[in-house]
Amino acid sequence: MIDVSTPPTPQRNRSILGSRRVYRPNTRHVPVLATLALLIIMYSIGVYNYEGFGDTQVLLNVFVDNAFLLVVAVGMTFVILTGGIDLSVGAVIALTTTVAATLLTAGWPAGVVLPLVLLIGTVMGLGMGAVIHFFKVEPFIATLAGMFLARGLSLLINRNSIPITNDFWTQMAQKRFRFGEGIFISLNVVIALIVVLIAALVLAWTRFGRNVYAIGGNADSALLMGLPVGRTRIAVYTLSGFCASLGGVLYSFYTSSGYSLHGQGLELDAIAAVVIGGVLLTGGSGYVLGTVLGVLVLGLIQTIITFQGDLNSWWTRIVVGILLFVFIVLQRLVTRKAK
Repeated sequence: MIDVSTPPTPQRNRSILGSRRVYRPNTRHVPVLATLALLIIMYSIGVYNYEGFGDTQVLLNVFVDNAFLLVVAVGMTFVILTGGIDLSVGAVIALTTTVAATLLTAGWPAGVVLPLVLLIGTVMGLGMGAVIHFFKVEPFIATLAGMFLARGLSLLINRNSIPITNDFWTQMAQKRFRFGEGIFISLNVVIALIVVLIAALVLAWTRFGRNVYAIGGNADSALLMGLPVGRTRIAVYTLSGFCASLGGVLYSFYTSSGYSLHGQGLELDAIAAVVIGGVLLTGGSGYVLGTVLGVLVLGLIQTIITFQGDLNSWWTRIVVGILLFVFIVLQRLVTRKAK
């Protein structure tokens, strides 16, 4: 029985309220929840305004059309979590597709070309990470140099679009996983989802993932704690280079071509997807799931504009720019409140 003659203490209040606890989301979850809410609102608006928008295949097409971007954005997530940036990923995609198309056209077997192009992006990422760590170069400058290098090599190899007619590449491009009549996903989507799953597990359950968050939170403190800051930073850029080259392979499956101008501006799309997905630009906070939601937001914007029919495709950039401003401001508000 409760004695009402004495005022309840905070401890007694907690015991009295018991199961009436109110759930308050962690501030780190707020940007991701905001992205999820935005995605639901956008999809609801599309379903309400456009006939056929609610078809299952329309939603699956968002994954099909953006699988390569999702893979690149996953690599970018690791980079931004450490407080860095990678501007080279779009150019690495161009280099990957150009080298692959050139070698396949020359008669090289796909079993040799595929690992070779993946190695090219990985080595470029490793090189940029090493320059950033050992020479204390700002990531913006180092990856900008990598962007010019990869794009220049692509133009040097071939300035024209090269069609890919290799049997293996064609089979991979046409591979479909069907769930019913007219409902399918491509091989690109399966590969992208596998990459997402592995990345989420790495960040959540491995020492490397904890090191990535620690470096993004405070690199100096992480160094004082004895964490391998340099090795982790180099590994993050190597991973981003690998994801960019894998994204290039998926892009070549998607377009069945190699071109030195592929991927122009895609690095900005990847950064936008990561930021809209709730990863802090200063590093140390964010989730791979948020990146997936960010990619879906970009894809839904394109889909809505396509269904509208009378809007220029540049409206996609305008809307993305507005969303970036909104989410950057939201990040600042959340971080200030957390402090």
